[in-house]
Amino acid sequence: MSAEIVGRTSRRKKMQSMSPARSAGLLIALMFTGSTLLTPLYGLYRREFGFSEITLTLVYAANVIGNLGALIFFGRLSDQIGRRAASLPAIAVAAIATLVFLFARDVVWLFVGRILSALAIGVAAAAATAWIAELVPGDDKPRASALATTANFIGIGIGPLVAGVLAQYAPAPLHTSYVVYFVLLALTAWRVALLDETVQRPVTRFREISFRPRLGVPRAIRKQFIAPALSAFATFALIGYYAALAPTLLSEDLGVTSPAIAGIVVAELFFVAAVSVVATHTLRSRTAMLMGLALLVPSLACLLLAQSFESLALLIVGTTIGGGASALGYRGSLQVVNGIAPEDQRAEVIASYMIV
Repeated sequence: MSAEIVGRTSRRKKMQSMSPARSAGLLIALMFTGSTLLTPLYGLYRREFGFSEITLTLVYAANVIGNLGALIFFGRLSDQIGRRAASLPAIAVAAIATLVFLFARDVVWLFVGRILSALAIGVAAAAATAWIAELVPGDDKPRASALATTANFIGIGIGPLVAGVLAQYAPAPLHTSYVVYFVLLALTAWRVALLDETVQRPVTRFREISFRPRLGVPRAIRKQFIAPALSAFATFALIGYYAALAPTLLSEDLGVTSPAIAGIVVAELFFVAAVSVVATHTLRSRTAMLMGLALLVPSLACLLLAQSFESLALLIVGTTIGGGASALGYRGSLQVVNGIAPEDQRAEVIASYMIV
């Protein structure tokens, strides 16, 4: 009986100790929610501001400017000043980006908002992913990778779902979702401010902080780094297509113009991915990566057939398969990177992985 009590106490303590890691996961989820909040709104913006499909693609691609800037110049910032000290300013920048979208008057505002949002996501994601790896009890890197990956996918899925439904049924379709997101950012900042710092000797003087660009993959792990980096590249190519152009495929090829349906279809990819991460947590990282790459082929085939035959059913099937491919490719590759990264360069190595 005493052993049973001890066991329950141990499990309860473990669950309590995981709470800070989940809070860091919440930060990842919320930041990535902002990355897809625009996805079901692009069609409305095109009608409102009168820009072309090429401009729409460029607005989405502006994300790369902010993201690369964040990861190249600030990717190892949290290794130096601490996870919390890097995350809170990133949340503030995300709030500024949200205000830019809220008061947007033409397409230039969308470019600025996307760049600022990506800058914030790049800094916060690198810091929070490393934070999770340090907050998870013991040395459980697979659990840390699964938590970070699941939080990422849930956040990306919530963005289009919330924005699409609010655009369809709430007043001010180009404004309401940003008000909601701004409030959530404020609440998350409060929670993050309470988390324990895990960097043991953070830099306290500004002049001691290095912003020198550095990819940050130590020579000793570069060969091991190539495979997960390429796997992530292929995975995020599919994710990027959905986040940018899936609503266009729905409206122009399938005749579905509802922002809510567009948001639901895009959210399906990421929610399936989140479930798949949990369901396949026992798979070895290499197996997960290979399976993810293999599933990309039928997923893309279904997308092409859906466009050719104007079939929503085929699109849904392809999206489901793509969700599984995204989960396996991302979780497996991130797990490898988390495992091979030196402790004092973890955020730097993760930032390099995200650059790819």
